Amino acid sequence: MFAPGAAHASPAPAHPGAAPTPSGPAPQPATGAPERADQERKFTSLDQRSPLPVDTRPAEARPAVTAPHPSARAACTVGDFTSRTGSALVQQITSVDTGCINQLFQLTGTDAAGAFREAQMTTVANALRDVSATYPGDDSTAAGQLVLYLRAGYYVQWYHPADVGTYGTALQTAIRAALDAFFAGAHSRDVSAANAAVLGEAVTLIDSAQENARYLWVVKRLLGDYVSATWNPTGMATAANQVFTVLFRGHQLSGFEPAVEADPSVLDALSSFVTRNEDQLGGDYGVLEYNATRELARFLQYPGLQAKVRPLAKALAAAAAPSGRTVYQWAAVAEAVGYYDAANCSYYGTCNGADQLKSGTLKVNYTCSPSIKLIAQALDGAQLATTCASLTGQDAYVHAVVRDNGPVKDDHNGTIEVVVFHSSFDYQVLAAAIYGIDTDNGGMYLEGDPAAAGNQPRFLCYEAEWVRPDFQIWNLNHEYTHYLDGRFDMYGDFDAAMTTPTVWWVEGFAEYVSYSYRKVVNDGAIAAAGLHTYKLSDLFDTVYGDQERVYRWGYLAVRYMLEQHRSDVDAMLADYRVGDWNAARALLKTTIGTRYDADFDRWLTTCANGACAATPPLPQVPECTSADTRELGANCGRSNVAATTGNYAHFYLLVPAGTQQVKITVSGGTGNADLYYNPRGWAYTNAYATRSAGPGNSETLTVTNPPAGYVYFSLYAQQGFSGVNVASRF
Repeated sequence: MFAPGAAHASPAPAHPGAAPTPSGPAPQPATGAPERADQERKFTSLDQRSPLPVDTRPAEARPAVTAPHPSARAACTVGDFTSRTGSALVQQITSVDTGCINQLFQLTGTDAAGAFREAQMTTVANALRDVSATYPGDDSTAAGQLVLYLRAGYYVQWYHPADVGTYGTALQTAIRAALDAFFAGAHSRDVSAANAAVLGEAVTLIDSAQENARYLWVVKRLLGDYVSATWNPTGMATAANQVFTVLFRGHQLSGFEPAVEADPSVLDALSSFVTRNEDQLGGDYGVLEYNATRELARFLQYPGLQAKVRPLAKALAAAAAPSGRTVYQWAAVAEAVGYYDAANCSYYGTCNGADQLKSGTLKVNYTCSPSIKLIAQALDGAQLATTCASLTGQDAYVHAVVRDNGPVKDDHNGTIEVVVFHSSFDYQVLAAAIYGIDTDNGGMYLEGDPAAAGNQPRFLCYEAEWVRPDFQIWNLNHEYTHYLDGRFDMYGDFDAAMTTPTVWWVEGFAEYVSYSYRKVVNDGAIAAAGLHTYKLSDLFDTVYGDQERVYRWGYLAVRYMLEQHRSDVDAMLADYRVGDWNAARALLKTTIGTRYDADFDRWLTTCANGACAATPPLPQVPECTSADTRELGANCGRSNVAATTGNYAHFYLLVPAGTQQVKITVSGGTGNADLYYNPRGWAYTNAYATRSAGPGNSETLTVTNPPAGYVYFSLYAQQGFSGVNVASRF
């Protein structure tokens, strides 16, 4: 995803998080370090999947995790909440399941006011206080529904204060009484799956209500009570993990630092938690130790606490290393020191922390092609070959779709560095510490300044551990599309590309290529099409924020335009390639305007009814017309090429003087054909200038500033091949 130069990319949740009142600080992601300004183009991807047993995202980025009550609940209608007050409202809340209450997080306007104005919230908080007095350690008294309703109210009021109105002392008094009563109950400490679901939401509610400082005693209690052997199997670890959100977001509140300075024992609780559970590092629940280390080290930002925090952080760094099982603990300290106490890095042993982590963890270096280098944590030979084949084969597909004429002017990003972390958690921790990015996302492309000498673009991604033993790098093709699109379609850097709204194209096109190139059906987009949520003319205005709109609806808009209005796409890209953003904008919003809206709506119906289940065919250039089937030409190809094992299919091409680039692509068919180039005579395995020799038939060679006259290309049958397509473009 593109993100503004000085902001962080965080597309996974529908909202970046929320604090309960407009007077409070704007929320930040709970993973990674504080924001770092940069001027790099950053892309991320929608469908981030993290199988981690503990969710580290901020409170309001996760609208609900409470399990539904096992008994049958009433149907869910918004009016049932907005039309009731007092005990009738409480009865309605306790009669439905949490799935119903989840829907209330999206309320706006008069519905938001009806459900969540202060009087309503105060009523519900008082009801939570009352049921908490006899809380049995499960949701049989509907405490979970009441907690979640209050969370929804704070969430909606934060984002729509004009709709809901202000919250004042009446609600604050009621919510404090409710939380006091809940955490005072003996059964709130039950170690059970039933309590874990409600407890986790109640801890989250502390943050929603901005009572982080008041309930530091709850944070300390949970840290002290945690026992991995009994808490992990019951889901209590998930509840415990919410204390780190309370700590992280507490820094945004004016009373938080003074509360910790008055009673710094919470720092000892964090340190003890890490050392007591050090054996979990490297396992599924090691995220808790990482979060505890990170939140302890974050207090280095306060001069009044540094004397206390420094030795604790130093001890945790000394007990870990920038490689191996304890790397996450070391990274958490090193990252915080870099932000808050860099001048004293030698005290902690974390100077040049990013370099230490990179050399300690990213030990795999592999060259896919002259333009693609892989850097990875743990890819083996077969995985490297699979990854390279996918990337190199994608070049031909993208060029065929966009019909470019080479890199845009002043773009010197001729190579790409692909960094692959071993899991989503490795990415979240190590990419943040090594590259200084926000990692609450599914991957990120860092373009830099393509006109700057020595600039190195890269994208960061990770293995999808949840599909193992199968192998998949999450969003590999989505992120690589951003590199190709930025190099061949979008003039300049991020700031230039964002002169006018281009998000619908850059993210929609990345999704389109990722699904279509891999021949994977985009079920999420097909389901969205059936909802008919947006007009095409509105999608041209898309900006980052609503992830459904950015990614799935971006995919639908791009697919529709490519399939139904190809000439308009060509005209738009022609403007993008020279940086004439206003001309492209005029084409989309004035020339096209609303003219395609009705047809787009019709197309959505056909898409939802099955038309989009068929992936788009691979774009092909016209067949070359020369009688000599070995002769290629400008923007044409030869199909059904074949050769037996050890033999060649030869081709030649007459290059006009002044040609800046010739691109040869190979695709389709069976067997294994390798592509060779020779500017002086027939190309052979022992007579060539460059080659593309992947494991299948997806091969690409780009020759920059080729000599005028005849040049030669050959397909060598590493394994007998047939049905292969060869295309030349210049």
